[in-house]
Amino acid sequence: MSGSVFFLHMAGAVALLLWATRMVRTGVERAYGNVLRQRLRRTLGNPVLAALTGLAMAVALQSSTAVTLLIGSFAGLGIVTGLSGILAVRGAEVGSALVVKVLSFDLTLLVPICLLAGTVIFLTTERRQWRQFGRILVGIGLLILSLEMMSEAAEPLRQSTIVPLIVGYLSSDPISAFLLAAVVTYVFHSSIAAVLLLTTFAARGIVPPELGIVMVLGVNLGSSFIAPMLTRGSPPAYRVVPLGNLLMRGLGSVVLLAAFVVFDPSLERLGADPADRIIHAHIAFNILILLAGIPLSRLVLKATEAIVALQAGPKEEEPAAIRETSALDDGALTNPQQALANVTREAVRMCETIEFMLCRILELYEKADRRAIDALATMDDTVDRRHAAIKLYLARITERGMSDEEARRCQELLGVCVKLEQVGDIIVRNMLAHVEKKMERGVEFTPEGWRELSGFHGSVLANARLAFNLLVTRDAATARELVMEKDRLREVEKETSRRHFERLRQGSEQSVETSSIHLDTIRDLKQINSLLATLAYPVLEEQGLLSGSRLKAV
Repeated sequence: MSGSVFFLHMAGAVALLLWATRMVRTGVERAYGNVLRQRLRRTLGNPVLAALTGLAMAVALQSSTAVTLLIGSFAGLGIVTGLSGILAVRGAEVGSALVVKVLSFDLTLLVPICLLAGTVIFLTTERRQWRQFGRILVGIGLLILSLEMMSEAAEPLRQSTIVPLIVGYLSSDPISAFLLAAVVTYVFHSSIAAVLLLTTFAARGIVPPELGIVMVLGVNLGSSFIAPMLTRGSPPAYRVVPLGNLLMRGLGSVVLLAAFVVFDPSLERLGADPADRIIHAHIAFNILILLAGIPLSRLVLKATEAIVALQAGPKEEEPAAIRETSALDDGALTNPQQALANVTREAVRMCETIEFMLCRILELYEKADRRAIDALATMDDTVDRRHAAIKLYLARITERGMSDEEARRCQELLGVCVKLEQVGDIIVRNMLAHVEKKMERGVEFTPEGWRELSGFHGSVLANARLAFNLLVTRDAATARELVMEKDRLREVEKETSRRHFERLRQGSEQSVETSSIHLDTIRDLKQINSLLATLAYPVLEEQGLLSGSRLKAV
C-alpha cells in the first residue's frame, strides 16, 4: 500500500471515530443532558461525589473536555466552587480513560446490532428522547466500526521499511514523541481518539510499549490544553476550572515523563499485551493525578485564580456578551434585502440573550440571591431595547418599497421580535417572581416535583434552540418537529399536573408549600414554548404544510 493510500484510509477512520463520538455526545446531551446537569449540580458540593459524577458524565458524553466546559460554566455562574469543579474534572479524566479500556475489547458483534437498532428506532418514532437514543446507538456502532477501520488501515505498516526508522527516531527522542502526541491530540480535540490510535499501532507491533507510554503522556498534555483554549475569551470566572485542569494534568504529564525517562521502570505490572500496557498506563496516570489532586487542589485553585486575575488585568473590560452592539446599519436601508439581513442578525442576538435567560432561570430556582435576580432582570431591559430598535428599523425599511417576499419576511421578523420580547417578560415578570417567593418562604420542591420541573424546562430549552436555529435555516423539517413538540408538551403538562395533585392528595407537606410555584412555573414554561412554536408557522405556511384551522367541520 502506498503512503498516500494509507493516510487516506487512516484519516477516514479517524474522521469516522471523531464523528461517531460527536454523535453519541449530541444524543446524550439532547436526550438526557438536563438530567445530567441537575445531578452534577447536586453532587458537586461533596468532593468524592463530584469526582464520581464527573467520571460518570465523561463516560456518558464520551468526552472529558465537554464535562470540563460544563463544570467551568457552573463555576463561572457561582453554582459550584472552583475546588469542587477541579475535582469533578479530575474524575472526568478518569472516566474518559475508562472509555478507552471498554472500547479496546472485541465489540465487533455490536456494530450491526447498534446500527440496525439505532436506525429502526430513529426512523420509526417521532418522540425526541427515543430518536436521540437511536442516534446514540448508531454513534456507538460507527465508533466501533471506525476502530476496525483503523486496525485494518494500520496492518500494512508492519511491512513498511520507513516506519521502523520513524519509530526508532521517536524512541531515541522521547521529548519529540511527547510533543508530537500532544499536538496530534490537540488537533483531534479528543484524547480518546488519540489513545485508541496509539493502541491500534501497538497491537500491530508498530509502536513499542515504552514509546507508547511516552506518547500517552503527551496525549494527556495535549488534551489538557483544549478546554483552556476554548474558554480563552470567556469571563475570568469561567476559565478557572479549565486552567486548573491544565496545571494539574499538564504539569503532571511533564513530571511523569521526566520520571519515566530517568528511572525506566518495568512495564510488567501494566499487562503482557502492548496495547493493554498503553491503556493501563493512561488509566493509571489519570488515577494518580486524581489522588494527587485531592490534597493539592486548594493550592492549584489559588494558583489558577492568580493566573486568571493576572491575565484579566486590573481594568478588564466588560465581557463581550454584556456590551451592547447593533447590526442595524442605517446605510443599508436603501437595500431592503441587506437591511432585512441586518434585522435577522439583530434578532439572533435577541435569541442568544433569551437563551441565556432561559438557562439561568432554572439555576435561580435551585440557588438564588438578590444580586443574581437583579442581574437577570436587567437582561430583559436589553431585550426590550433591541425589540424597540428593530421595530423602528423595520418601519423605516417599509418606506423604501419592497417586493412581496421581502414584505412577508419583514412581517415575519417583526413577529419574531414580538414573541421574543414576550418570552423575556414571562421569564422576568412571572418566573423571577416565583424565584423570589420561593427564596422568601425558604421552601424546597419535592425530589419528584423538581425532576418534573427540570425535565419540562429541559424540553422547552431544547425547543427554544430549535426555534432560534429556524430563524436562520428556515428548515421545514425543523419547523414541523417544533410544532409536534408543542403538542407533546401539552400532554406532558397534563401528566405533570396530575402527578402533582396526586402528591397533594397524599398529603406531601413539601408539595403543599410549593404547589402554586410549581404549577405556575409549568404554566409559564408552556406559554414560552407556545410562543416559540409560532416561529415555525411562517416556514410551514410557505411550504404549504400548515392547515387553516384545528377546528373540526360541523
